Amino acid sequence: MAALLGATLLSLVAIAFAAAGEQVQRAFHLLVGAVWWSPLIVTPLTFAGVVGLTRAQWPEAKGSGIPQVMAAGRAPEAASSVRLIALPVAAAKFVFTLVMLLAGAPAGREGPTVQISAAIMAGVHRWMRVPVTSGVVIAGGAAGVAAAFNTPLAGVAFAIEELASAFEQRVAALVMVTVMVSGLISLGVAGDYVYFGAMSQQLPLRAMLIAAPLAGVFGGVCGGLFSKVLIAMSWSRRRLFVAIRARPVGWAFACGLAVAVIGIATGGLTWGTGYDATRRLLGGEAYPLLFGPARFVATLATAISGAPGGIFAPTLSVGAGLGQLLAVVFPRDEAGAIVLLGLIGYFAGVVRAPLTAVIIVSEMTADRSMILPLFATALIADQVSGMVCPQKLYHALARQFAPPRRERG
Repeated sequence: MAALLGATLLSLVAIAFAAAGEQVQRAFHLLVGAVWWSPLIVTPLTFAGVVGLTRAQWPEAKGSGIPQVMAAGRAPEAASSVRLIALPVAAAKFVFTLVMLLAGAPAGREGPTVQISAAIMAGVHRWMRVPVTSGVVIAGGAAGVAAAFNTPLAGVAFAIEELASAFEQRVAALVMVTVMVSGLISLGVAGDYVYFGAMSQQLPLRAMLIAAPLAGVFGGVCGGLFSKVLIAMSWSRRRLFVAIRARPVGWAFACGLAVAVIGIATGGLTWGTGYDATRRLLGGEAYPLLFGPARFVATLATAISGAPGGIFAPTLSVGAGLGQLLAVVFPRDEAGAIVLLGLIGYFAGVVRAPLTAVIIVSEMTADRSMILPLFATALIADQVSGMVCPQKLYHALARQFAPPRRERG
């Protein structure tokens, strides 16, 4: 009963979160349309303010949210783990992510949804006096992925591949129940929709044999570099990174200013999640070739600022932009198919979870004809990214939230 009630509540919150995210992004675009230079003031001040409040009051709410759930799942009864998935922290994550989107930050809501969902699931279990186990935390996070993307299979795969280091049969059953319930609630409230719209892309075999390895290598290198910088910001002992970490609010202001300048310079290509641009690129529409590189830099600036916000949706948009660069090499082939390979190459290069990447992209596009090249691209990207950055991004970031040894018993 606790699992069913938790899954119902978290799916409703995820739907409300998504709707609110769309509204605040529209509000930001209206502001920019009225006063084009407003991001130069609003964005850096928002970055600095949010990071300052987060560090002072809710440090567990910073960043993506997925590392927090991974850390909490390893020792759910530890005091530090309880704080990571506490309801006040989830509320702060909810509000601050929306505030970041209101300021034009290229941040995602999917990672925050994972932490918020795990907190709701844990909160319901505590309220009903049911023990909060690793399975409860993992199931909440998996249901969050399913509700955020409307991708139930991806929720299960993400739980297996990323959230759970030791996946047991009891956890599997709990994950599938919560994902099923959250999926049904999402279906009933938001309707039967495909995240990026149903697509059917095909590539000739010869082009596939060239494009898949190329997209895998390109996406793996870029994704590995993104992860390497993000991990260095958290752990590197070099003077530069130590100095940056000593001035978090000032650094957040600088990152916000960079995001504002890039957004204005590119005519707004880098604002927000990038969902619409990704969908159009996958549909074969053309965007300026600067789209991918500009979003890469803006997303990286947002991620290393330390502000609450996910990287899933921005990573997908960066991957689509990088895929468009590859499509130039294949003028006679279907542009949308090449963009799709670029998207999964970069996504798998960042997340380093190839099975989840293939399932989530397949469910988001309802396209089964590209399964084989998607698998090939994701596997190659995973290997190449590992050469560039041996540590997996979420696992490395989760270490900063790990409970002290005395709490683990």
